[in-house]
Amino acid sequence: MAALCWSYGAIAFRALTGRRTSGLLILTAIVMTGRTVIALATDSTFLYFLQPIISDGVVGTTFLLSLATARPLVARLAGDFYPMDHELAMRPRVQRLFWRLTLMWAMLCLGKATLTMWLLQSTSLDTFVLVKSISMLSINALAVVATLAFAIRVGRKEGMLGTGAELVAVAA
Repeated sequence: MAALCWSYGAIAFRALTGRRTSGLLILTAIVMTGRTVIALATDSTFLYFLQPIISDGVVGTTFLLSLATARPLVARLAGDFYPMDHELAMRPRVQRLFWRLTLMWAMLCLGKATLTMWLLQSTSLDTFVLVKSISMLSINALAVVATLAFAIRVGRKEGMLGTGAELVAVAA
């Protein structure tokens, strides 16, 4: 409840002060609202563990459906991580990156939902918790590394980033 209140408070604060609200903050608030409603409505262990499956399915579907729009979801969220003007966001390589990353995250979320549902239905609770904890953390970490690697590659090709040696020299 505290995290949910904080999320909506942060959204309200940004709206009242005229600041841009992070797309990730809005997405997190929506997902947390769904999980909170389910948690308050039932004490079922199955339904409790079903919440992240539903969330991953909804998020994955949202990413997938956004591919049919002019601005896929990753393009909408990119400004939360890297300051980007319209000209930069419209470059063909950057647009391809956004499209491919949106597809990757859609497939990742839908795959996690499918794997987690299978684990929930086919393993004991102890095994489920152990395997889910390790596998989902590993999958998410690999996806973040892949996202960064692809973004850095495109950033270098677009002249937004220097080479690794140039970046180390600037940092020193």
